[in-house]
Amino acid sequence: MAKKSISDVDCQGKVVLMRVDFNVPQDDTGAITDDRRIRMALPSIESVIQRGGKLVLMSHLGRPKGKGPEPEFTLRPTAVRLAELLGKPVAFASDTVGPDAASKIASLKAGEVLVLENVRFNPGEKDGEAVYSNTLANWADIYCNDAFGTCHRAEASMVAVPLAMGTKPKVVGFLVAKEIQYLSDTIANPERPFVAILGGAKVSDKINVISNLLGICDQVLIGGAMAYTFSLAQGGSTGNSRVEKDKVELAKELIAKAGDKLVLPLDTHCGDDFKGTCNKQVVAAGKIPDGWEGFDIGPETAKKFAAIVEKAKTIVWNGPMGVFEMPPFDQGTVAVAQAVANSDGVSIIGGGDSAAAIEQLGFADSVTHVSTGGGASLSMLEGEKFQAVELLDNA
Repeated sequence: MAKKSISDVDCQGKVVLMRVDFNVPQDDTGAITDDRRIRMALPSIESVIQRGGKLVLMSHLGRPKGKGPEPEFTLRPTAVRLAELLGKPVAFASDTVGPDAASKIASLKAGEVLVLENVRFNPGEKDGEAVYSNTLANWADIYCNDAFGTCHRAEASMVAVPLAMGTKPKVVGFLVAKEIQYLSDTIANPERPFVAILGGAKVSDKINVISNLLGICDQVLIGGAMAYTFSLAQGGSTGNSRVEKDKVELAKELIAKAGDKLVLPLDTHCGDDFKGTCNKQVVAAGKIPDGWEGFDIGPETAKKFAAIVEKAKTIVWNGPMGVFEMPPFDQGTVAVAQAVANSDGVSIIGGGDSAAAIEQLGFADSVTHVSTGGGASLSMLEGEKFQAVELLDNA
């Protein structure tokens, strides 16, 4: 899926319209609490401005209703933080396709940066209204997609805008290129053994991922609350654990289809209340008593999973093994994270909670790739094609 990169185009004096993912977490005062997504976009941003491009950045933030400005979702704080990271001024337009954006784009000089206001303030972002898309497209000489977190969405800034640009260059940024390399290309031709670790709460969220990975992996390890639905499918008792009773038949089908490829927990770390100070016990998988709830894989499972992971040559991990934000039910996730970090194979961490866990535990520098997109990484692991990527220029 090789696509032309931002490094393949001449940016000198050109207006480069770059879709980034500045959907950063903020506290109640609007202060950014984690600027990782801004930092991850820096290589593409710096490539353009160092080569004399006029850079216009667009992004969404949060979930505004698309009926005009909503101050709590303004992108202004991201422009301020970007200026700090770049060590140079970053202009900010108070609209996306209005007079302020038009004026500031017209006055941009080579090497300067402008951040447009939240694209989702405009109804055209969701409904693909032509005037909105054409306005953005007409301002730009080059389009660059560096927003992997929204690549699975067909919103205007991802699809309609580049399509409206016709034959003008349409390329990937370095971040999207890296995500494609690991989440698509590496998985298409993995070194073996190829092991996937899937956790999280719901089987229903990961059905397509499990099905797809069972077809290409050597082993798929199941942890998190969705393991209890598999326990139920095997006739086990799950106490008060979170299960999806309507997915039990599906779990039975997956078990039958997978054979030895599907590796389920041996034991479960349980509690009698949803708090770290509750009474605790470790029981065999499928033997959770009434009044108790599974909150993590048990120590025997952690040991078994770690042994499998440490021998793997390609590893994909998406979803924690338990309630990792509530010690001591973080132990299974810690054990798996440590094993992934110790492995000398290619290790790919899906976005969302897995990425948060690997960062929080300090292992981010010990793995090959931490994805920036939770939903997008899941969709790519399902084998889904992204229109927002397919329409870009081939290398």
